[in-house]
Amino acid sequence: MTGALAPAKPLTALDRCDRCGAQAYIRATLQVGAELLFCAHHGRRHVAALRDKGAEIQDESARLSETPSTASADER
Repeated sequence: MTGALAPAKPLTALDRCDRCGAQAYIRATLQVGAELLFCAHHGRRHVAALRDKGAEIQDESARLSETPSTASADER
């Protein structure tokens, strides 16, 4: 084992913020292997400090501004 973390799986609607319970878009994996999940709001507040402490950050908050792909090009 190399000590590298396994690739993180995508966050889903079932993943909830540990602070407020909203949908999580940010996962912080601590060096000891524990995970913290945050909504975009709480993630912005805590991600810099967690990164400084060596946490690996998976940030999917860009999904909040994506256009849904179910509409045809003419409908957009």
